Amino acid sequence: MGKLILVPTPIGNLGDISLRALETLSAVDGILAEDTRKTGVLLKHHKISNKLLPYHQHNEHTRINSITSRLVAGETLALVSDAGTPGISYPGFLLVRECIKKGITVQSLPGAVAFIPALVNSGLPCDRFCFEGFLPQKKGRKKRIEDLIQEKRTMIFYESPFRLTRMLKELSDALGAERQASVSREITKIYEETVRGSLKELLRHYQNKTVKGEIVVIVAGKE
Repeated sequence: MGKLILVPTPIGNLGDISLRALETLSAVDGILAEDTRKTGVLLKHHKISNKLLPYHQHNEHTRINSITSRLVAGETLALVSDAGTPGISYPGFLLVRECIKKGITVQSLPGAVAFIPALVNSGLPCDRFCFEGFLPQKKGRKKRIEDLIQEKRTMIFYESPFRLTRMLKELSDALGAERQASVSREITKIYEETVRGSLKELLRHYQNKTVKGEIVVIVAGKE
């Protein structure tokens, strides 16, 4: 019986990867990658040569059986996402669940995840928090936000730059314009920034501003 190893990859700076992760990516029988081109850049940067196997949200249901068969046969495979920890807003959960069902060992290495640096850099309480990830784009979005009106913990969201102002407006309407929040983008990259203020202030800041990069929004819980 082989093993599935979840390997976090840098969320921006290619140097933000552990020695253990690099050793694992060099030693496994193959690497399941969300985007083989992006993972290829990481491997080339660290002078690693290994087989890359596509595994993403569009093929994960059809690939699970073939992957678990390889693991049962004795192969050890690594699973990586484009950036960060597999399973956290990236594919991984379905494969991990199936491996557990079949008695295949699953190991997760510690490493990068975008919301932790955004949370601790927000200036908002980080002793208790809830991770909401991406809100639904259409169906269920309003209900999901309404369910958070009474949430007392600090809330964490991922969002596309194209939907950021829409999200800030929706949160402002539901939670109150004065609710404190922060917006972090391009974490670990050259143009990294965090803007803090009320939801009203953040909305005003970004309304006429072109935003790029991956975004983490941190919102204070209800007092």
